[in-house]
Amino acid sequence: MKRKGLARSFLLCIAAMSLANGGGQQAVDVKKVTAQPQMFVGSDTCKQCHLEHYDSWKMTLHSRALEDPKQNLDAFIVELNEKEIREDLAKLGQVLKVPADKVYVPKEDEVVYTMGSQWQQRFIVEKGGNLYIAPIQYNVDTHRWVNYYEEDWDKRPWFTMCGGCHSTGADIEKKTFSEPRVGCEACHGKGSWHAALPKTAVFEKRQTIVNPAKLTQGIAAQICGSCHQRGMSTKVEGAEWPVGFEPGKSLHSLYRATSYADGDVTNFYPNEFSKGHHQTYNDWEKSSHFREGVTCTSCHYVHQIGLPPTRSQTVSAGSQQCFECHVILNKLQAHNLHSFSNCVGCHMPRIGQSAEVGDLHSHVFVTLVPKDSLDHPGIPNSCQTCHAHKDADLKQLQEKAFPGSMEKDKW
Repeated sequence: MKRKGLARSFLLCIAAMSLANGGGQQAVDVKKVTAQPQMFVGSDTCKQCHLEHYDSWKMTLHSRALEDPKQNLDAFIVELNEKEIREDLAKLGQVLKVPADKVYVPKEDEVVYTMGSQWQQRFIVEKGGNLYIAPIQYNVDTHRWVNYYEEDWDKRPWFTMCGGCHSTGADIEKKTFSEPRVGCEACHGKGSWHAALPKTAVFEKRQTIVNPAKLTQGIAAQICGSCHQRGMSTKVEGAEWPVGFEPGKSLHSLYRATSYADGDVTNFYPNEFSKGHHQTYNDWEKSSHFREGVTCTSCHYVHQIGLPPTRSQTVSAGSQQCFECHVILNKLQAHNLHSFSNCVGCHMPRIGQSAEVGDLHSHVFVTLVPKDSLDHPGIPNSCQTCHAHKDADLKQLQEKAFPGSMEKDKW
């Protein structure tokens, strides 16, 4: 026993000496490192120590938000066949503001970046030293080409409209970014200090990076809201992303959400539910989930080993996600009709649009009943997003789901 005790003491002494000497690493002056300006170092630097997190991030859409087709030959998910593109555009008829044969269609070698790959793909080209999104878009689910601001595409600089949310470290003045995708530092902050410090500087090192899991829920959710929200910069006129935002800081002083009431009738319905894409945060702030502290990462994961159960990166698939917290207590009214317990179908109706109408779920988590559409024809309802009720009479739908509700004194 005495010999074992001596061996244990010896090992402890060796460990202490190793730590004191930096484990064989050259001593680093912590104060000198942290006196330097923080800089972006890129996700490839992060993977040197966080390989599992890096590999799981590579499975997400964040890692594919922007692709350089000259570095990744598979960046194009469709061939830029000019004849097919113009044929599809011609089918749009009066929707086009420029004749189909006059719309600019880039050649593949003109595309400097592709943007998106799951719902749609857009194509970024360079013109006069600026980046712009070409006026065509490929919709993945329907395999068709549509227009995208064909009348003024070259008046909409990419760095102003989109740059901060499809790249990491975007500089709107210099027209540069550190990484062409939503990389590690988009959510964890600049990593130069963190990468420079040795692992032995345990406490100092952990203070040099943002871990959203250790932030308060509201501030952590604002990291998601910095891009998954429709709004305008308060610091740079015309910018549609929060210029100057850094993870861990407050978003609201840098970004103002738009709304139907403020005149954004293109992206919102009259009841302020989202019509456009990247607006889940706008919806969520109107929800009971927001009021009760159920945040983005309560349902969605950011990086996790293995294939996601859904393309929305939810922890569980479909309504099983809801049952992580909710229990059905009754089989009354609409719950009696839809005994298959499709929570998502009614409480998260497909009324948003990324590429095609109805390819995104609402995140207000409120069922829109037929009466909502009867009272306000511009507002959709959950029932008619289902193919079985698409052309059904709204009054009959309302009465069937909620008996007696059409009587004036009961509504």
